[in-house]
Amino acid sequence: MQSRSPRILIYSHDTFGLGHLRRSRVIAQALVDHRPDTSILIIAGSPVVGSFSFPPQVDFIRVPGVVKLGADSYAPSNPGLSIEDLTEIRSAIITKTAEIFDPDIFLVDKEPLGMRGEVGESLAFLKTTGCRLVLGLRDIMDEPSRLADEWTRKGAFAAVEELYDDVWIYGLPEICDPLEGIGVSDRVHQNAVFTGYLPRADEPSGALPEQIRLGERPYVLVTTGGGGDGARLVDWVLRAYETCDTIGVRAKIVLGPFMESAYAADFQERGSRLDDVDLITFAASIEPLIERAEGLVAMGGYNTFCEILSFDKPAVIVPRRHPRLEQFIRASRAEDLGLARMLLDDEVENAAIMADAIRGLPTQSRPQAAAIPKLLGGVDTIRRLVDAIVAAGRPGRNTGAPEARRQVQRFARP
Repeated sequence: MQSRSPRILIYSHDTFGLGHLRRSRVIAQALVDHRPDTSILIIAGSPVVGSFSFPPQVDFIRVPGVVKLGADSYAPSNPGLSIEDLTEIRSAIITKTAEIFDPDIFLVDKEPLGMRGEVGESLAFLKTTGCRLVLGLRDIMDEPSRLADEWTRKGAFAAVEELYDDVWIYGLPEICDPLEGIGVSDRVHQNAVFTGYLPRADEPSGALPEQIRLGERPYVLVTTGGGGDGARLVDWVLRAYETCDTIGVRAKIVLGPFMESAYAADFQERGSRLDDVDLITFAASIEPLIERAEGLVAMGGYNTFCEILSFDKPAVIVPRRHPRLEQFIRASRAEDLGLARMLLDDEVENAAIMADAIRGLPTQSRPQAAAIPKLLGGVDTIRRLVDAIVAAGRPGRNTGAPEARRQVQRFARP
């Protein structure tokens, strides 16, 4: 019997960009809308977490941030700290939060042990309290061989096999099974739940930053997510408008908060000379812009893909292929299924190709025409899963058992 209101702790693996934080926020919003008595705490490292609105039942703790140097290489945002010291601080904050908040569900985003193993001790401790441990994975992680190597190097397989109770995959097997071919046990694979994609149509819409002028003219929206790796796409779109005056539709380009300042300044200057281009630095609530757009030109990140599906917008996806193939795999499967069109940046020097793609967006097929069942079932599925966990209650604590103490020590950071 549940003796108190449910508590859910979410670890947002947001060492770079906005994707993890936005996914965690959508899940939190959906759960408190469904169960208003639920209390949710999000642990995040994003420097812009405070720019987002949260309902009263949802709060966040920001741990010190990092900057991403490579696929798995990080440095502290604060240059006065070593990465070892920073990770120790983050791990201590996460562990103490887990102990005091005492969640019924701990939902960990993407990384089974967190950045540099920072949630390992919290996972092992919460396992002793009866907390349900859930690993949430986006639809595509990377090529199976690369993901298997990465998880082996990080010791993630042991956590998935021994600590986690559930794996939720925020997608459909028709597009990708991120666990296929990486070496998890049949038990883990068979118990994984494909939730479907996370719909965004229920996000608040209507309110727009003052600097965004919608006007009467139709437009296509160009978005690079956080913007840290979106300069090539923005440059390609700007060159299309600079060299072709017959595109026929306006472009609104959202640069993103993490775009390098030199690129952003150059793009702002170039955009100011184009009558059919508006540039926006950052919009915490991008849904109203998507809702009103004729179509999207975007990179292939998970959240952007969910927005394309949710608002049923024709889209041209230009996927990043380094350091991971995640976006390329998603975009190529989406094109195969008739959900979007893919352009590769191999053609980035040819501005006419981008101009033609933008010109064709208003008449391009929309995602719903593909008629894929349960494509956007993610929120409903997660609500049902949480309802079942809460109804089952928590098993008794076992903090004094020698095996429990051994597990905490085993998964603690060295």
